[in-house]
Amino acid sequence: MNGSQLLENLKKRSLVMELTRDFFRSMDYIEVETPVRCPSVIPEAHIDPVTSQGAYLQASPEQCMKRLLARGADKIFQICKCFRKGERGHRHLPELTLLEWYAVHQTYEDLMDQCQGLLRHIAKGLGTPDRLVYQGTSLDLAATFQRMTVSRAFERFSDISLNQAVDTGQFDEIISFDIEPHLGASRPCFLYDYPISMASLSAVHPEKPDIAQRFEMYVAGIELANGFTELTDHKLQRKRFEMENELRIKHGKKKLPMPETFLSDLALMPPAAGIALGMDRLAMLFCNAPDIEQVVAFPPELL
Repeated sequence: MNGSQLLENLKKRSLVMELTRDFFRSMDYIEVETPVRCPSVIPEAHIDPVTSQGAYLQASPEQCMKRLLARGADKIFQICKCFRKGERGHRHLPELTLLEWYAVHQTYEDLMDQCQGLLRHIAKGLGTPDRLVYQGTSLDLAATFQRMTVSRAFERFSDISLNQAVDTGQFDEIISFDIEPHLGASRPCFLYDYPISMASLSAVHPEKPDIAQRFEMYVAGIELANGFTELTDHKLQRKRFEMENELRIKHGKKKLPMPETFLSDLALMPPAAGIALGMDRLAMLFCNAPDIEQVVAFPPELL
């Protein structure tokens, strides 16, 4: 890609950022900033944090933003840099930009509605209302975004059932290679109701004790966002973090310290919902860019 095309992409990326902020401000969300460097991070089996002089660079602003909810914040959002060791590919960067937003007394269903509104708002602001064209595929943003349960996705696109995939450790592989490519092909798709074992930070579904109130949003086969109704039981959250650390040890990784201040504040947090959305990938979609390095000023290899 030549320099002029990169500058055009960066200009459009800037507009996407501006329109995103406009969307949340119109709904009375407050933009916040939280520390990038913390003494602990959320323990996750498959995300390796980057260390910084005895502390960690955030993989997500989640823990600090939830602590703000516990201290009385109502509706907050943030666009910030996050860091994940070893992540590099056509859709991955070790230093990425995330949008996260949280609201009290909302659920994952509210977040799905907000995702739909956000994409429509950005498309309208860019002069392409109701339509997104990505890599030769035209996606309808005017139609209601599709919603498909994880169980239904396995029935349609996998040779084995959801329960078999979880029991045999094939869940992530089947999602990535067999299911994801089919999602969001003609309109964005929400894949929702994950197995409880695949949702460490999510609340349990009130009618299905083996299901978590979690979803991911896909556009043109690209995973764009991960949201859920928040788990607010600090004792159960501690147990889930311990399970994540056990998985890390099983895979030959280091155990991560428990985020004690987060767990203390979690006991005070009201019911809420929260979501992380990849802004680099969002820019890819609206810039019609096949590679994430085409929407950032400097990929790591050029530093």
